[in-house]
Amino acid sequence: MTNSKSMNKAVYPVFLAFLCMGFGDVVSPMVSLAKESFQLSNFSAQLLPFVGFIMFFVLAIPVGIFQDRNSKKSALLVGMLIAFLGLIIPIIAGMYGVSANFQANQFNFVILLISIFMLGAGATVLQVSGNPVMRDVSSEGRFSSNLSLGQSIKAIGSSLGFLLPPAVAVAFNMDWTILFPIYAALIFITSLWIYSIKIPEKRDTDAGTTSFASCVKLLANPYVLMMVFGIFVYVGAEVSMSSQVPLLMKEKFGIETLGLVFAWALFFLPIFLGRLVGSAILRFMKAPVFLVISVLMGLLGLIMMLLGGQYLTFAGIVIVGLGFSNIFPLIFSITIDRMPRFTNELSALMVMAIVGGGILPLFAGSIADNFGILLSFIVPLAAVIYLIFIAFTTVKAQK
Repeated sequence: MTNSKSMNKAVYPVFLAFLCMGFGDVVSPMVSLAKESFQLSNFSAQLLPFVGFIMFFVLAIPVGIFQDRNSKKSALLVGMLIAFLGLIIPIIAGMYGVSANFQANQFNFVILLISIFMLGAGATVLQVSGNPVMRDVSSEGRFSSNLSLGQSIKAIGSSLGFLLPPAVAVAFNMDWTILFPIYAALIFITSLWIYSIKIPEKRDTDAGTTSFASCVKLLANPYVLMMVFGIFVYVGAEVSMSSQVPLLMKEKFGIETLGLVFAWALFFLPIFLGRLVGSAILRFMKAPVFLVISVLMGLLGLIMMLLGGQYLTFAGIVIVGLGFSNIFPLIFSITIDRMPRFTNELSALMVMAIVGGGILPLFAGSIADNFGILLSFIVPLAAVIYLIFIAFTTVKAQK
């Protein structure tokens, strides 16, 4: 009974930690904001997510080893601290929404890159520790459902990057750098809550010690490699969508002032709602079956977008958002549930694969520069085709 109460109490700050994870996704709306502020090409603007997401590749395995030797709670707090420092640096440099006339000079651009670099590092630590921690605080059979709910809360944190800049510009004549102090305050509050509570951590009795060698050895497993690469292409597809949709609003449909709001309403709102609904659906539907439904929806939406009509494109973006909403937590939870003794290694490998969010958008940006913004969505289309292969393979394996 005591353990049950402890788990129920611990789930709330963990959900708030998922909110803070979403702050790392601020690089997606920053692509369009920085492109306009610093007069960048599509390819150059996509270097912003690359700077942030490269940290997932560099730090994921070391963080997995760290939390195996210490605790997931310790890793969560370290991630919070790194992200907090990354948000404080631009505030000290004077970038905190003080006016609507953002000074787009070289110094501020360097500060922005440093901030995104540290946000990426903090988000890496939070992802490596936060996703398996959700398994620790979830009752039996609720991991997939709670992880989808946690990812929906993460989508709220991501949404702030789309909604706050136009809101503060209209209401208070401030610029988008207001995100830095708001994010910093929320991370500070979450850190205090995580620090004050005990998180009961599950560990399988036959689990070995996590090391770089054990992670690399596990990657030689064809099933693990398939699922890890699935995370790589999925995150690359999602970031390509979230960073290119605001540009699509402006360049193809002439929606400039509220381009971020439209992008949020058409893509991130469906992701948020889809994860909420998905967390309920997963209480009675098997995760592999739901994965098949999700990727087929993503394929349908992208085909609608590429057909080119305005309203068909808008509807397609919504359907892609709904389809994409549960793919990450589904792949993650399906893999962990199949091989629970390798929780730390799998978490590290799958979070390392989030680097796809920095690599695939570079291809999308290059295609947009050379062939037009609409054709850049071929990149997420190719990713979804691979995810369809994963989904049907997972269903077959379950049978």
